[in-house]
Amino acid sequence: MRKVINDLWNIVEDYRQLKSHGYRCDNREYYIPEKTANVPDQSMDNESASDVKSDSFEKIAKEISECKNCRLCNDRKNSVPGTGVLNPLVMVIGEGPGAEEDSQGLPFVGAAGQYLDKWLNAISLDRATNCFIGNIVKCRPPGNRDPQFDEIEQCVVFLKRQIALLKPKAILTVGRIASAIITSQENGIGKLRGRIYNYEGIPVVVTYHPSAVLRDRSYRAAVWDDLKILRKKLDEIT
Repeated sequence: MRKVINDLWNIVEDYRQLKSHGYRCDNREYYIPEKTANVPDQSMDNESASDVKSDSFEKIAKEISECKNCRLCNDRKNSVPGTGVLNPLVMVIGEGPGAEEDSQGLPFVGAAGQYLDKWLNAISLDRATNCFIGNIVKCRPPGNRDPQFDEIEQCVVFLKRQIALLKPKAILTVGRIASAIITSQENGIGKLRGRIYNYEGIPVVVTYHPSAVLRDRSYRAAVWDDLKILRKKLDEIT
C-alpha cells in the first residue's frame, strides 16, 4: 500500500512540476550528430594527437572490461564503459554503476536512468541520438558506496580518453563526486551549480544526481534551472 501511495504521489508531483516548470519542450528541433571522425585539437602535441587518432571506443571498452587495476574488478558482473552516440552534443557523467547497471553493463538503466532520460528529453536531448552517458568509475562499488580515491585515480584515465575521443560540445555532471572530479571543486552541488565551468575547453554544467532528486523532490526546480543553463549554452555554440 505504501508503494501505491508513493507512486500516486509521484504522478501528481510529475503533473504539478510539468505545469510549474515546463519539463517538456516539444517544439525544439533535435540535434543530429555528425558521422565524421573526431579531429584532435591543433594545440595537442604530435604524440597526443596520434594517441587520439588511434584510439576508439571499442578499444577503450575492451581495456575497461579487462582492467584489474583496482578492487572494483573483484565483484563486478559487467564493466560499464558507457553508451550513446560517438560524436555527442552532450556527455553526461555520473558517479558509478549501480546494481542494474552492473547487471546489464549499461549506465543509468534503473529508475534514476529513466528519470535522467526525462531530463534530457525536456531539452531535446536523447542518449540514442545526441548524447553519450558514462561514469567516473566503470565498475560498481560494493553496496553502491562512494568510489574511493585510488579507484577514481585508476578509472578516470579511461574517462579522460573517452572525452578526448568523443569531443562533446558540452558536459553535464550529475552528483557530487562526478561534479567535483570534472570541475576540480570540492564544494557540494548546492554551491557548485548555477554557473558554467570549463574542462579542457568544454563547457560543464553541474546538477544533482537523478537518484537524489527521486529521494527529495524539492531539488526538481533547481535541476530544471540547470538544464535551462545547459540548453542555452548549447544554443549558443551550435
